[in-house]
Amino acid sequence: MRARALWTMAPGRAELRETELRPPGPGEVLVRATCSGVSRGTESLVLRHRVPESQRAVMRAPFQEGELPGPVKYGYASVGVVEEGALPAGTRVFCLYPHQDRYVVPASAVVPLPDGLPAERAVLAANLETAINGCWDARPGPGDRIAVVGAGVVGALFAWLVGRIPGIALTLVDLVDRSALAERLGVGFAPPERAEGDRDLVAEASGTAGGLATALRLAGQEATVLALSWYGEGEVGVPLGEAFHSRRLVLRSSQVGALPADRRARFDTRRRLALALSLLEGAPELDALLDHEGTFDTLPHDLPALAEASGRVLCHLVRYPAAGGA
Repeated sequence: MRARALWTMAPGRAELRETELRPPGPGEVLVRATCSGVSRGTESLVLRHRVPESQRAVMRAPFQEGELPGPVKYGYASVGVVEEGALPAGTRVFCLYPHQDRYVVPASAVVPLPDGLPAERAVLAANLETAINGCWDARPGPGDRIAVVGAGVVGALFAWLVGRIPGIALTLVDLVDRSALAERLGVGFAPPERAEGDRDLVAEASGTAGGLATALRLAGQEATVLALSWYGEGEVGVPLGEAFHSRRLVLRSSQVGALPADRRARFDTRRRLALALSLLEGAPELDALLDHEGTFDTLPHDLPALAEASGRVLCHLVRYPAAGGA
């Protein structure tokens, strides 16, 4: 049995490579991918070979092959159907697996999809995990005035989560006009120059130095600025002059690779992923994030274009051939 997987070969270049696929053993499943999602920010850094050497072990994907910077098989948002093994054939599952058309993994590595969750929306699960972790780190509360700087997938998902807390006044802030998206998510929108300050909490999800500066400017007295972004190997200037100290601001990082300390006794990453999938089931408004798509066969050509798309593309959906297809 053969499978095909996407590999990043050199800066800006990816290709599909064939590999031998063994049958599933005891406690394993063979999954046929139906769709996957491109985590554009992180995967663009991987494609460009811009993951810092000090962070390559931390940023290792669960089923990554090869070593960063490359060649490497990378990705973590695969949705598929069990074909055989330790789970019933036909079970729809999510797996933190790279872009590959078929794969064998332990049954414990997949989480079944809720019955009412479309496979396409399920590819947002990994990014929603990041937003959930950020929510736990930020600790927003009823009545808070919040801004989210950067209306990419993670920023939008964070805004959607936090915006459901009673009494929250939340504004999504971006250079690109995302007012229609914000309306669908049930939150406000403003470009940076029109965003109101004095916020109780500001989440920075733009991945840019300018976004971080905006986040600090919008924060109120003794407020927290949560850095949801990951900047790769780029150096980011942090404007710590002017009122940073007099306002006693807190600049805090959030990273999905580790659960917050007060959750570790009761949560693990599987429970967090199951939570993300359950939240996605009843949220058709999040389909607005799936604004771009292509096929698995065109992914080597699509990925470099996505890396250059900046904030114009939210989530790129990858569709795989149907069972028995080429």
